Amino acid sequence: MDRAGLRTLLRKVRSGTVDVEDAVERIRRLPAEEMAFATLDLHRALRRGFPEAVYGAGKTPKQIAAIVDRMCRAGQTALVTRVGPEAREAVARLHPGVEYHEEARVLVVRSGRPPRPRSGVVVVTAGTSDLPVAEEAALTAECSGRGSSGSTTSGSRVSTASSRTGRP
Repeated sequence: MDRAGLRTLLRKVRSGTVDVEDAVERIRRLPAEEMAFATLDLHRALRRGFPEAVYGAGKTPKQIAAIVDRMCRAGQTALVTRVGPEAREAVARLHPGVEYHEEARVLVVRSGRPPRPRSGVVVVTAGTSDLPVAEEAALTAECSGRGSSGSTTSGSRVSTASSRTGRP
């Protein structure tokens, strides 16, 4: 739940379309959700303006799919780093619109409102061997509401998340 979602919930309580106990239960689950293999910070979007990023290394494709599904059901964009194509396949079964960025080893499932745009981030690398990490950084910046741009020391442009997806 983000700030707009909390405001909407409170308006519904005030109007009587949601009872107080239901609202308390929804808010109670905000700080964290315990899964058998992960604890999700579902309150982060409310506190920070963008959802938690998930470190996918060491998690199975099935676990990653469950995490992404839970985040999307909470109305949050899921950004999972350090994953392979197997994770994308598992997530695609539940969320066919999954974006998989092979070079960055990142998957994104967009849900809810996009974050409020803020000042951009510049991603600079020392060369082409750093491009996977630079792509990961650019996607993370984009998902947190910041556009990104960058270059390597050789002068070649980093293919930023915003230039590939058409999003600012």
